[in-house]
Amino acid sequence: MKKLQVLGTGCPKCKKLAANAEAAAKQLGIEFELEKVTDIAEIMKFGVMMTPALAVDGQVKVVGKVPDAEAIMDMLK
Repeated sequence: MKKLQVLGTGCPKCKKLAANAEAAAKQLGIEFELEKVTDIAEIMKFGVMMTPALAVDGQVKVVGKVPDAEAIMDMLK
C-alpha cells in the first residue's frame, strides 16, 4: 500500500493536489492511504519550505506546484 501525504495548510492548491493524487492512485488501481499534513512543524520535518507538496511513502516528490493526475501517476509507478 502506498502512503500519499499532501503537505500544506489546506489552501485551495493543497485541496487540488489531494484530489489529483487520489484520482491518480485510483486510476492506477493501487491501494493507498491519503494523509493531509497541515501542521507546520510536521511539514518542516520533510524539509519542505513551500507548499503544497506531495510525499509518496515518506519521500517528497513535488514541492510548490500542483501536478495533474497524469504526472502523479508517473510518480506512483
